[in-house]
Amino acid sequence: MTLLGTLEASDAKFTLYFLGYSKEAPPSGDQLKLDLKSNVFGREAVLELTHNWGTEDDPNFKGYHTGNSDPQGYGHIAIAVDNLDAATDRLTDLGVTFKKRPNEGKMKGIAFIQDPDGYLVELVSDPHFAN
Repeated sequence: MTLLGTLEASDAKFTLYFLGYSKEAPPSGDQLKLDLKSNVFGREAVLELTHNWGTEDDPNFKGYHTGNSDPQGYGHIAIAVDNLDAATDRLTDLGVTFKKRPNEGKMKGIAFIQDPDGYLVELVSDPHFAN
């Protein structure tokens, strides 16, 4: 995924980061603050991440609830990859924590990884890339 754009809300003390797949060169510098309507919201799928300013320095901040335990939350996001085996190998080499590998459990052909905050991310094969 590529960082498509950012939006700072200084009054509310947060920054939004918009990620998505793009065939164009990734934006940089001032390009990241381009018109979000044309650069971000016109795409098929966009992942929006929020950084709440100051949480990284707040000793009383306990972190966000991941939704993976009671009370159950949003669940997880899924990312389609062109080659699940290659993606699994790459993420293994990078030291990513797996909750489920593609050949484990009852549901074969999908994987679940954990991001550094413990959120689950499902990896699925994109049927558009199948031979």
